[in-house]
Amino acid sequence: MSRWLCAIEGCMVGFEDVESLLAHQRDDHEGHTCEICGERVPAGFFAIRHAFEEHTRAEYVRHYDADSDAIRWREQILAAVGEQLTAAE
Repeated sequence: MSRWLCAIEGCMVGFEDVESLLAHQRDDHEGHTCEICGERVPAGFFAIRHAFEEHTRAEYVRHYDADSDAIRWREQILAAVGEQLTAAE
């Protein structure tokens, strides 16, 4: 069983390492336009990272009609991917 699954629009392709997942998200999916500032970024992890590093949580909630569960879920994704990337260095 794959450790990392791409959850963009139900893609669910599995990968053994996070680097392969991120390359897939960058190369095989359409980009995402940030609803807050209009910047175009790769979908998935990169879009989450952009939203949370460049904007406040309150802006995210307003523009994406998100709730605290959605925020926590995305923060967990950022933490898990970040831990794996740090461990790989």
